Amino acid sequence: MRPSLLLFAFLCTATAGHTQFRKYSNEFLNIGVGARGLAMGSAQVASVSDGTAGYWNPAGLAAVKVTNVNAMHAEYFSGIGKYDYLSVALPLNGSQRTLGITALRFGVDDIPNTLFLVEPDGTINYGNVRSFSSADYAFLFSLAQQLKQSDTRNIRVGVNAKVIHRSVGSFAKAWGFGFDAGVQMQAGKWKLGLAGRDITTTFNTWSFRFTEDEKEALYLTNNDIPVRSTEMTAPRLVAGAAREFRLGSKASLLAEANVDLTFDGRRNTLVSSRAVNIDPKLGLEANINNVLYIRGGINNFQRALADKDTMNQKKVWIYQPSLGAGFRLQQVRIDYAFTNMANQSSSLYTHVFSLQLDIINTKKKTAR
Repeated sequence: MRPSLLLFAFLCTATAGHTQFRKYSNEFLNIGVGARGLAMGSAQVASVSDGTAGYWNPAGLAAVKVTNVNAMHAEYFSGIGKYDYLSVALPLNGSQRTLGITALRFGVDDIPNTLFLVEPDGTINYGNVRSFSSADYAFLFSLAQQLKQSDTRNIRVGVNAKVIHRSVGSFAKAWGFGFDAGVQMQAGKWKLGLAGRDITTTFNTWSFRFTEDEKEALYLTNNDIPVRSTEMTAPRLVAGAAREFRLGSKASLLAEANVDLTFDGRRNTLVSSRAVNIDPKLGLEANINNVLYIRGGINNFQRALADKDTMNQKKVWIYQPSLGAGFRLQQVRIDYAFTNMANQSSSLYTHVFSLQLDIINTKKKTAR
């Protein structure tokens, strides 16, 4: 089957029929944002307290006291897939409430459309090959509130309203809507977090548009023509705990553990059942004088064949490792992550850079 027809066949399988739950619907929203979070194995729900909280746990935005801007660009699979992220967090009057706006895009560009590569007489005409893009977009609108704050206790809550747009050239479009909610608590040296994603069930409504020539090409190659349909994304919960340990007067170590809980049937996770799946994530961050950061993490535990090139069917546990570092210079922080897209035995490594900027209102500060 030609490359573009493979994509069409996938769309037929993924969206044909009536409304249905898709186990990996909107999976691009589970990649993560910010090199800090990716370097820490995506263990963020309890400790995140900057503008990236709009993605990880909207409650963490309530800790932002100055305008905070975050940006990231990453490329996966040797540059085939491009992932971009931008967010801004805006503290409102009194700094007890914060508004956040987040934009994400994951896209594959310049995909060859070979529907008309072969002429009716059987000859190949490369001049008929056109290219198109397949891109997923998400826009998160967040609001966070500080409920209680003291030296030993802290409670924050937050919500997201998200809009999703998915596009496959001019052939297929989808719009989706959903909500997230989160809470963070600090009790003594412990930080706790809970985030509910797609709590009301997120849906994508697909529509398709083909020319008569495209329909004919799909028919002649035994491909069904997709119809309008809706796919649903089931809710998931992310729970976590973090603790910071002092290492002298100018250094500290933050340790965090998260668990992703999904309820949409068996997945290949550390704990798998029909009722619930548990996927743990572990992360560490060494902070040296709030200037230099060293990070590491592991996640994505799965069972896989020990050796796929032999008849050995023995399965072993694999995981996804990550490392990273960060450097802060006054109001600017630059973060880097070296992460594996698959597991510790593969070579699908990706370099991720992100930028964080605090914008301080100097006029307001002077007036005080």
